[in-house]
Amino acid sequence: MAVRLLGAGSDRIYWRLSSPGKSAVGVIADNEAEARAFVDLARCFHANGIAVPEIYGECWNPNECVYLQQDLGDNDLLSLLSSPDAESLLEKSMISLSRMQTLPAVEWERCVAFPPLSERQVMWDLNYFKYAYLKPAGISFSEDRLEDDFSSLCAAVLSIPSECNGFMMRDCQSRNVMVSDGTPYWIDFQGGRRGPALYDAVSFIYQARAGFTADLRKRLLEVYSDSFCKLRTVDREVFLSALPVLRLFRALQVMGAYGFRGLVQHRSHFIVSIPQALANLSELVEEGAVDGYPELMRVIRTLIDDSRFRMPEAKGLEVKVYSFSYKKGYPDDFTGNGGGFMFDCRALPNPGRYDEYKQLTGLDLPVIDFLKKYKEIDDYISHVKALVGPAVKRYLERGFTSLQVGFGCTGGQHRSVYCAETVSAWLAAEYPDARVSVCHRERGVASVKSEGKGVRK
Repeated sequence: MAVRLLGAGSDRIYWRLSSPGKSAVGVIADNEAEARAFVDLARCFHANGIAVPEIYGECWNPNECVYLQQDLGDNDLLSLLSSPDAESLLEKSMISLSRMQTLPAVEWERCVAFPPLSERQVMWDLNYFKYAYLKPAGISFSEDRLEDDFSSLCAAVLSIPSECNGFMMRDCQSRNVMVSDGTPYWIDFQGGRRGPALYDAVSFIYQARAGFTADLRKRLLEVYSDSFCKLRTVDREVFLSALPVLRLFRALQVMGAYGFRGLVQHRSHFIVSIPQALANLSELVEEGAVDGYPELMRVIRTLIDDSRFRMPEAKGLEVKVYSFSYKKGYPDDFTGNGGGFMFDCRALPNPGRYDEYKQLTGLDLPVIDFLKKYKEIDDYISHVKALVGPAVKRYLERGFTSLQVGFGCTGGQHRSVYCAETVSAWLAAEYPDARVSVCHRERGVASVKSEGKGVRK
C-alpha cells in the first residue's frame, strides 16, 4: 500500500510504502545534487553509528531522483516537545549532533554538495533576509548602510577559529529530528557543509517554533558544548565565544526563510512562526549582539515594533475588515490562517464616475448618501451579512482566532470603503465578543470598532 505523506518546507515528495510487517519511505526529488548528498551522507553517518535513516536503494533519472529509506514513523521531535520525555530526547539530540559534527572530515567531505561556508554563502543568507523578508514586508532601509553592516557581520562569522568547525548541517531544528523507539534520528542534512559547528546548535536551541525557556536553552547548550569540546578537545570558552554572532546570523537567515515561505509563498506554518522569531531578535538587541551594526539595529527595531506580527497576549476572535483596490491585489494575511471572505464591489453603482464625488471617499456623507439611494446596495450588504454573520458566530463557538473580510473595488476609494465601514460596524454591534477592526488600505485609514472579550488590546 502507498500513502503520500505531508511535506514541510521542501518540494520533495514522500510516500510510505507498506506491506504486512514491513514499511519504507520512498522519496522523489528533483534536485539531483542534494538528493545524492543526502543518500551519500546518510550512508556515511549510518556506517559511523550516527542515528540517521538507513538507505535501502536509489534510482537516478535525468528528470527525477528516487530513493528508498527507513521508515521512522510520523513523530518529529517538534511535535513531542510537550511529552514527559522531551528533555531527555533533546539532550540525546544534542549529543548525537556533536558526534555527527566531529566525525573526521575525510569520512563525509566527499559526500557534500556544497563548498565550505564562505563569504559568498554568508552574504547570500544575509541578502536573503533583505530581499525575502524586508522587501515583502515593506520595511524601508538604506542599501549602502545595511550592506556595510552585513560585511562586518560576515567578517565576524568567518573569523571563528577553524578548530571550532565541523560538519554543519545548516538547517538544524527539532522538526528535522524523527523519534523512533525513543531514539532521535537526524534528517534533512543534504545542505550540509564544513562550517562553524555551533551554528547548528544555535539553530536548534533558538528555533522560533520550539519556544524553549531560557533555562532549557542554557541546559541544552551546556550538554552540547561539553560533548563537542570533549570530542574535539577544544577550549569551551573559545568555542562559545562565537555564540552572539552566530545567533544573530542564524536569526536573520531564519527571517529570510519565513519571509519567502510565509510572506511570498503564503505557507501558514512559516507565517505563524514570525512573532517568535521577532522575539528572538528582540532578545539579541537587549543582549547587545546587534551593537556595532547601526543600520541593522534600526531595521530590527522597526521589525520588532511591526504591529502586524505581535504575539497575541490572549485568545479570542479578531475580525479584520478591509477595503482595497483590485489593481493593487488582495490584502495580506499575516495570521497564517489564509484570509477569509473577499467581496467584489465593482458591479455596484460607482460614485467615482461623477466629478462631485471624485475627491471624496466612502467615509464622506455625500458619497454615503449617494450609495444609500440604491436598493441594490442594501441587497448586497444583506447578502454579505448572511454569509459573514454565521461564520463569525461559528468561529466564536469553536475558539478560532482570526477572520478576514475584504471589500474590493476599482480604486479602493468609494464603494469598498462604504461597504467595509457598514459591515464592520454591524459586526461590532452584532458580535461584541469579537474584536472588530477596519482598515481602508488605499486610504491609509484604520480603526477599531470593538475591542471584544478575551482578545489582546
